[in-house]
Amino acid sequence: MPYQTVKIKPTLAKQQPSVLVIYTGGTFGMVYDPKASQLIPFNFEQVLDRVPELNRLDFEITILSLNEVIDSSNMKPAVWIELARLIEKNYDLYDSFVILHGTDTMSYTASALSYMLIGLNKPVILTGAQLPIGTARTDARENFITALEIAAAQEEGRPIVPEVCVYFNSLLLRGNRSTKHESVQFNAFASENYPHLATAGVSIDYNRPFIRAYDPNASLRIRAVMDTNVTILKLFPGITQAVVESIVNIPKLRGLVLETFGAGNAPTDSWFLDTLKEAIDRGVVIFNVSQCSGGRVTQGRYQTSKMMQQIGVVSGADITTEAAITKLMILLGREQDPIQVRLLLAKSMSGEMSE
Repeated sequence: MPYQTVKIKPTLAKQQPSVLVIYTGGTFGMVYDPKASQLIPFNFEQVLDRVPELNRLDFEITILSLNEVIDSSNMKPAVWIELARLIEKNYDLYDSFVILHGTDTMSYTASALSYMLIGLNKPVILTGAQLPIGTARTDARENFITALEIAAAQEEGRPIVPEVCVYFNSLLLRGNRSTKHESVQFNAFASENYPHLATAGVSIDYNRPFIRAYDPNASLRIRAVMDTNVTILKLFPGITQAVVESIVNIPKLRGLVLETFGAGNAPTDSWFLDTLKEAIDRGVVIFNVSQCSGGRVTQGRYQTSKMMQQIGVVSGADITTEAAITKLMILLGREQDPIQVRLLLAKSMSGEMSE
């Protein structure tokens, strides 16, 4: 079944940048239905009725809606693969891409795409809204319009931001450095360990030293294989041996993101370390990520993390949990040797961590 598309062309005659918008679902595209007394998805073919300002933008916009739009809580790796393939298929036809996405899992999708789109040299901007486009106080219009302007922005025929990003509430963030930290305010996303790539006020000010450089020799290819036999274990005072063992002994488990305290610290109880070592010895890759939103894992700085380093736990440095779990899926889909996966985990793939 073909995707539904809407084209919006500028009134200017000269050649203008082109942006492909991919609508996946989420709060952004909801309107209030008085008959049903609830929010329902609106027909995206009527997007100009909701955002007439699109007619005033001086670049070409094509809006494509997935056949099955979803709440982002239902986001799955299969949809990430569909998005990556759509970008690959249309890569030579458009100058940039904007993905309209629900906020709950936006950082996961942005992180996954940053690894999947190898050789990306064009903007892929994810955005959405905290309030539906059908409400009077919605943040959807500003987020959408500014994301489009950033996606279309060029200098000397080259895109200003040739990487996967999240734009929300006046801030442009590297996608795999973003995390959702707010559910009731408009400033839904933060990037504690990496500077903002741009700030949108009266003008859009780009933080150029921190934007990935354009590579004139790059060509796009995608990674479309992931292994989802991974999980997350968040430590807390009083965690029991039974809980830890039940997690690390999940059948077919290949990767574990371990959310530790502070700079990567964990209990030094012998049962805890022995349980992790047994898992590592049978091939489970364990990735140490801090529970703190800022700062970084520094394994070996304290005795409580030195022991984990010695048994083969990989330090995640300043990576986010969203970027860590999607990185594990990608690398485990690519490599069968856990030693090789551990070596690759410790290196930055797409600017997701400081080495």
